[in-house]
Amino acid sequence: MPAPTLRTPDVFSSSGGDAAVDGRVRQDDTVIDAAAHNSEQALQLPSTGPDPMPFDTALAAVLGYARGRRPLRFRSPDAPHGRWVQLPAFGWARFDAQPVGRSGDTDVLISEGLHGRLDRAGWADVRDALTRVRPLADAAADRAGGRAFWELPDEELSVLGEPGTVGAALREIGRTSGEHPEHVFAALHHRHPDLVPHLTRTTRRTLLAHTEEGDSGVEAVVLRELRANDTALAALEAATAALIGDARPTRLRLHDILLWLSTTLRLAHAVELGRASDEWHAHRAGGYDGTQRTSVREAR
Repeated sequence: MPAPTLRTPDVFSSSGGDAAVDGRVRQDDTVIDAAAHNSEQALQLPSTGPDPMPFDTALAAVLGYARGRRPLRFRSPDAPHGRWVQLPAFGWARFDAQPVGRSGDTDVLISEGLHGRLDRAGWADVRDALTRVRPLADAAADRAGGRAFWELPDEELSVLGEPGTVGAALREIGRTSGEHPEHVFAALHHRHPDLVPHLTRTTRRTLLAHTEEGDSGVEAVVLRELRANDTALAALEAATAALIGDARPTRLRLHDILLWLSTTLRLAHAVELGRASDEWHAHRAGGYDGTQRTSVREAR
């Protein structure tokens, strides 16, 4: 028996009709902040959907990813009947807020914080893969020459510029990353947060629909979207760092978070959690838009 479909009204029509008051969740699970729909800060991210994503929606989603909690029923010797505890809803505390340590086992632990525990064989596979791909990641960093991923020219993510490009190195990393490529890319992104994109099977499949002839891989789609949203993503970087304080994710990671939340239909939940956070209330009280600083402590 098919599951019933819950219909919710569109916030605004595709024909450009008047927007409703307050944000709503569209039927396709796209969160729209009607008040900010026409804002210059809106992000144009085709990989997350056809509609612009208002700055406040993106910020709320990131705050929800960073600060959201979920209930878990926990049973222990001192509570044999179980009790409810609150755990982080997403991977921020286990991944983004963790410092970069020595390469080796620490990299595998960091990747597990985002993608889950590995069994013994999986651990060995990821550890071996990281050893194999480390020279490729170093070659990509040397080729970038200190430039961030979003500062690279088109040729670096095009087959026309190969061999030796950053895109070619990233593609080869994907080919040799073993049975758990998401763990490998998580570890590499944590060590190279401004150069190596973190992508999963789900987000890669989504990006494939946006590739163009000559792209060296789906990373070229990420580059185009980062470049097209340079101002808005710079503001989101600044706002996130100022409001949260325990990590400074680059726009490469912020794009990854927004894309993953959208493709896995978690965006609405993350936005709801974000708008319930202290950081969101500080943002609303201080009117933080990425151009001025505020803090949770100052706004309380």
